[in-house]
Amino acid sequence: MRNIALDAVDHIDRAVLPIGTDYPPGHVLDWHEHRRAQFLYGATGVMVVDTAEGTWTVPPERAVLIPAATQHRVRMVGVSTRSLYVEPDAVPWWPATCTVVDVPALLRELLLSAVEFEADYSLSGREGCIATLLLHEIAARTPLPFHVALPSSADLAELCRGYLAAPDVGVTNADWAGRTAMSERAFTRRFRSETGESPAVWRGRARLLAAVPLLRTASVSAVAGRLGYASPAAFTAAFTRAFGLPPSRFTAAH
Repeated sequence: MRNIALDAVDHIDRAVLPIGTDYPPGHVLDWHEHRRAQFLYGATGVMVVDTAEGTWTVPPERAVLIPAATQHRVRMVGVSTRSLYVEPDAVPWWPATCTVVDVPALLRELLLSAVEFEADYSLSGREGCIATLLLHEIAARTPLPFHVALPSSADLAELCRGYLAAPDVGVTNADWAGRTAMSERAFTRRFRSETGESPAVWRGRARLLAAVPLLRTASVSAVAGRLGYASPAAFTAAFTRAFGLPPSRFTAAH
């Protein structure tokens, strides 16, 4: 199914509903939720998925597993998606929080085939076998680290969301502490208790995640300078440590 609203087919008795959707550049799917679990794959472009608990950046050729009934927002950077909407009872192993995973060649080809199905595809033939195999392939995926947690309190979460929207290397713990009317020590202790990381470590990771969509339209050198790294080499080293791949793998040229 292509460019069909989930609501139009959600009632159909199929554990897996594949839908492919093309979005204009910069499109935002505002806060919403699905009754079904969702496997959201970006065949092109970069997606940023927000929930109350955190932010997940989904590079090209990766996907995010979104649990059923999870309020989320998706920001698109040149994205054409291939989604599976899955009955929760069919996937008791589905993660409890959003999870970014790789999409190897077999899974990608299965997705591309599945989105051509009719909504009431046959369960006994080839299409039913593909739907079953898709769930087996998804269950075999391992999580990728393209994620930052958000603090549970509203004031700290607001600071973090603002930083994710416009990362600034010049921001310090003292700046954030002042905005929350706390001492730097008290602020750092509270931030760590809510996220498991110090504010400085969190900001460093957030800057690296912000690099992923920027790399679609800019060079590694340009992104390194924009995010405040001393050199492209320093940026490449930090990015590779965090994500296991160099930033050049995420450029449009690659």
